[in-house]
Amino acid sequence: MREVVARYGCAFGTLAAELDRREDGLDLEAAKPIGLILDWTEDQFRQIGRCDARELAINLFVGVQGVALLANAFRDPDIMTGQVRHLERWIDAL
Repeated sequence: MREVVARYGCAFGTLAAELDRREDGLDLEAAKPIGLILDWTEDQFRQIGRCDARELAINLFVGVQGVALLANAFRDPDIMTGQVRHLERWIDAL
């Protein structure tokens, strides 16, 4: 999957960014899948007892989206590999 993201970017991020240019309600609809991902991630952090679960969910999502953007910009899937390992260590440290 990292090769696909490096070549084409993140489907969620691309869709949300493209539809954000509209003012017919699709801009808000595009955010819903991202909201579901954040809600699920927040629940996972909450299950391990974190009171800052929403902030951690946002940090994780930002990390993934940021590395997808960089991997795509540089067409370098190895950027994703290193950053995902970093995020895994970050989660394990929590």
